Amino acid sequence: MIVVMRPDAGDADIESVVGLVNSAGGTPVVSRGSSRTIIGLVGDIERFERLPLVSAAGVAEVIRISAPYKLVTREGHATRSTVSVAGVPFGPGRCTLIAGPCAVESPEQMLDAALLAKAAGATVLRGGAFKPRTSPYSFQGLGRAGLRILADVGRETDLPVVTEVLDTRDVDVVAAHADMMQVGARNMQNFALLAAVGAVGKPVLLKRGLSATIDEWLLAAEYVARAGTLDIVLCERGIRTFETATRNTLDISAIPLVQRLSHLPVIVDPSHSGGDRDLVLPLARAAVAAGADGLIVDVHPAPHRALCDGMQALGPDEVDTLTDVVRMLSPTLGRTATASWDPPGDAAAEPPEGADRISGLRREIDAMDTQIRDLVRRRTALSRKIVHTRVASGGERIAHRREEHVLRRYGELGPGGQELAAALLRLGRGPLPALPSATE
Repeated sequence: MIVVMRPDAGDADIESVVGLVNSAGGTPVVSRGSSRTIIGLVGDIERFERLPLVSAAGVAEVIRISAPYKLVTREGHATRSTVSVAGVPFGPGRCTLIAGPCAVESPEQMLDAALLAKAAGATVLRGGAFKPRTSPYSFQGLGRAGLRILADVGRETDLPVVTEVLDTRDVDVVAAHADMMQVGARNMQNFALLAAVGAVGKPVLLKRGLSATIDEWLLAAEYVARAGTLDIVLCERGIRTFETATRNTLDISAIPLVQRLSHLPVIVDPSHSGGDRDLVLPLARAAVAAGADGLIVDVHPAPHRALCDGMQALGPDEVDTLTDVVRMLSPTLGRTATASWDPPGDAAAEPPEGADRISGLRREIDAMDTQIRDLVRRRTALSRKIVHTRVASGGERIAHRREEHVLRRYGELGPGGQELAAALLRLGRGPLPALPSATE
């Protein structure tokens, strides 16, 4: 049996229900989430049914649950839950992107990856500090130094961060650096770890185990919820089958099935599912089409130099393609692709209010600035090729009519437009590369 509290229920209302349950000899289990608080009742159901729970202040409804998982079940929930990670929503009607390298390698690598992920539209940054590797001789991560790097880069780029915790002894230090804690596939049934991360109260990303059934996965989430937090995002990352052509087998059917059984958001990891960057795009496309609430993908500025899972990491070109597909697919399926460049809500109609709104708008500007910078670099490179070709062919370095056309176009922006165009034109002329000598 569970008691679902109203969204406006206060601490006094919750304590009142807890007192009623205790008076009947039961054990109340309070789980707080971004959108609701649920109190699980452990004990004699007949005694609970005699309590005035339905009429208690702040109570929305009292539900008798038949599923083996009481707190994460869809029973009694008209809509699925939305989980907020430092203001970034995961849940129905959205497709949220988490991106970043499999492992934190250095401050420079992490910052490059974060800027790449943000420019592509990711709203949460991932990065592994503690790495559970199959071989003891593989790179195991930078540990606590990696946590500090990840947290610093997250602050610099204004992206909330998620990272994996492997051991109960590291829960507090990971929680101090991360906005969301990940429990990986290998630890899905590490019940002590599940309880420890649930007790912290921060959002939890729970990956499905390599050979776990749906019920086992949801019961693992129940451990987290029973420990105190309902802010759980489930992640399907592929399961172990007899097939050897791919690293794992993505269980697409798990997405709609889990959404029917549980109120928790479900995202997909297309990187680990196939273990091959060429499979990430088609698997991501399938996941979005099947209704996934988001994606988590491996992104690296130089995948061929990655210390961990470089074969499945996306580089700059692949990330842009992936996010383009997500943005095109999501609206046709009635969802919004939550991205770093998207305005929050009715931003154009409402004036910014409060620090959270300002921070969100600055995230948009930062992402736009990154895109503009990259476009300017590409424009400059193309312009210098044109200049080089023209001079090599005996022409003039400056194409005056072309530059006048560019100045007029940018003048349409209003004051400052032509100055911007002039700066771009100067960059485009640049220093000429040396022409080949007659002997070459």
